[in-house]
Amino acid sequence: MTMPVIDKSVARRSGRLLRRLGRPAGGAAVAWVPLAAVVCGLFTGALASRAAWETSRPQPDRAEAGAILTEVFPGHDLGDIDVPPALFVVYGHALRLNTVKTLVLGDGGEYQESATGAAAFGAPPVPAEQIVAVARERLTGAGWRVYDPQVTEGITCEDKVCATPRAITDTALVARRGDTILNASISTQTLAESTYLSVELHRAPPPAVVPAGVLGTLLGAVAGWVVFGWISRRVEERRRRGTVNVLFGVAVVLWWLPVLLAAPQLLWHHLGEPHPAWHPAWEWLGQPAASLFFLVGAGCALLALTLAAGARRVTTVEPPVA
Repeated sequence: MTMPVIDKSVARRSGRLLRRLGRPAGGAAVAWVPLAAVVCGLFTGALASRAAWETSRPQPDRAEAGAILTEVFPGHDLGDIDVPPALFVVYGHALRLNTVKTLVLGDGGEYQESATGAAAFGAPPVPAEQIVAVARERLTGAGWRVYDPQVTEGITCEDKVCATPRAITDTALVARRGDTILNASISTQTLAESTYLSVELHRAPPPAVVPAGVLGTLLGAVAGWVVFGWISRRVEERRRRGTVNVLFGVAVVLWWLPVLLAAPQLLWHHLGEPHPAWHPAWEWLGQPAASLFFLVGAGCALLALTLAAGARRVTTVEPPVA
């Protein structure tokens, strides 16, 4: 059997191509290419995880929520059960084209997972501590994993001038069973127009979210490395190199700034109170709360890409020999 002969010149060209694909140009590109590749991977992973959220079950309907509320909080009039219109909402409404402006112009933080909710008004019929104790007992008996309650103290006023302030406590109760998460707030307040008990039920992230996010992050980082590395080499010895580097530098700063601000805050938030499920990946990137930063950065990157694609090599004219 004869072995196939590999053209050495082809092998050398392939090797050079692979090395070039993995090498940014020198100068400022050594810094912004890796940073751009990583943040592109993070954005792509967040987008992939959001797509995977579509495999989730819908939020609990009135029948499911009613059965849970009756079992966990017997004897409390929780009134009408509010069922959300979509899995993710903006100010309680499903995302539509006319709400895109809301996301971009500063209110992107209102884009969040919805929940099925209910509330009871007035003074608690029994002490708040008893409501919490009964709920924990019933949740545990029904197979829920119950987290330690979080108690906070506050002040309420019975009139507008707050002549007689009263101390109240609010107890946050969190539990999870399967893919359903329960969040309840029990207050010691006694005002007729205020709620002493509010409950929300929502779904945990479906199993596909994590693998989709990891795969999207890896693919996005590789693609970002290849594309931005190519651009940096494209302008290495060409006109407009400085302009392209500045544009990409601005894009990288605008993309990373929300991440550096949001991620530590969310981590502190997670460590400070129980969380049956982590916040969605895009919230760790400061999105869509800082979507304007992302869009302006993307515009800078596209402009730099356009300039790089049309850049011409700088030619040096040798002086004539005397």
